[in-house]
Amino acid sequence: MEANQRIARISAHLQPPNFQGEGNSLLRRDYCRAKGGAPGFKVAILGAAGGIGQPLGLLMKMNPLVSVLHLYDVVNTPGVTADISHMDTGAVVRGFLGPSQLESALTGIDLVIIPAGVPRKPGMTRDDLFNINAGIVKTLSEGIAKCCPNAIVNLISNPVNSTVAVAAEVFKKAGTYDPKRLFGVTMLDVVRANTFVAEVLGLDPREVDVPVVGGHAGVTILPLLSQVKPPSSFTVEEIEYLTTRIQDGGTEVVQAKGGGGSATLSMAYSAVKFADACLRGLRGDAGVVECAFVASEVTELPFFSTKVRLGRTGAEEIYQLGPLNEYERIGLEKAKKELAESIQKGISFIRK
Repeated sequence: MEANQRIARISAHLQPPNFQGEGNSLLRRDYCRAKGGAPGFKVAILGAAGGIGQPLGLLMKMNPLVSVLHLYDVVNTPGVTADISHMDTGAVVRGFLGPSQLESALTGIDLVIIPAGVPRKPGMTRDDLFNINAGIVKTLSEGIAKCCPNAIVNLISNPVNSTVAVAAEVFKKAGTYDPKRLFGVTMLDVVRANTFVAEVLGLDPREVDVPVVGGHAGVTILPLLSQVKPPSSFTVEEIEYLTTRIQDGGTEVVQAKGGGGSATLSMAYSAVKFADACLRGLRGDAGVVECAFVASEVTELPFFSTKVRLGRTGAEEIYQLGPLNEYERIGLEKAKKELAESIQKGISFIRK
C-alpha cells in the first residue's frame, strides 16, 4: 500500500486533476499533497483559462500565502492546470472544467477571484458586453452563495460598475450577502495612476501612492492628484494629462495591441496585488489599505470606490474621500452621474 501511495503521488502530477474518469485507481491527484506545502489560504480563480486568468493563476501560484489554488473555467482548464502545477512553489493546484465542476471548485474556498467573461470586441455594444458578462457573474455568484458563502469575493469581470451590483443582488436573494466581503477590483486604475504620476515626477512608481476613487470605467475613474504621496503639486496641464491618461488607460492598451486584445497582463498583476492585500488582511496583518469598489455610504450611491482597510472580515473600515480641490469636485459629480446608471443596471438585471 505504501508503495502504491508513493506511485500515486508521482503519477498524479502527470494527470490533470478532476478530469480523470471514475474508478478506484489510487493514481489520482486527490491523493497527492505537495510535500512541505506551507499552511495558507484556499483561493479559486473563476475564468482561469482566459487572457487575464492565465497570468493571474501563474502569479497566485507564486504567492506564499496561497496553500491551495483552484482553477475553474468552461474551456481549456486541463492544459492551464497542468502547466501551472509544474511550478515549484508551495500551492497545490487543482483544475475544474465546466459547470458540473463549479461547486467542487468553490467548496471550502477563502478567496474567490473572478476574471471570467468576454472582452469587448469590435462591433459589440456596451449593452451586449453587459448582458453576456452579467449572466456569467450571476451563475458564478450563485455557486459562491451555495458553496462558500463566507469567502472574500474579488470581482474583475467588466463592467465592474454593474457586475458588483449583480453579485450583491444574487447574494441577497440567497440570504448570504455580506457587503464587507464583496469587492470590485479597481486596482488597475491605481497601478496606472502610480506609474503615470511617477513618470511625470521622475520617481520610482513603488514610491508613489495615488488614491483613485469612484468606479472602474471612463469618467467614473477619478484620481485624487491633490492627495498624492509623496505630496506633489501639478500644473493644470499635468492634471488634465494625467487624469485623461488614467481614465483612458484601457483604450491605450487596446490601441497599442491593434485591436488584438485588451489589458490582460497589467490587469492580472493588479488583481494579484489586491488579492495579496486581501489575504494579508485575512491573516490579521495591520494597516492593509487599498482602493476598491465596495458597498459604501461615502456618497449617496450604494457602491463607490475609496480606500478600504482590509482585515479578517473583509472591508473593516471604509475611508472618506478627504479634501478635494475644485477640479476633483467637478470630476466627482460627473463620476456619480454615470455610476448611478451603471449600478442600477446591475440591480435591474437580477430584479427584472
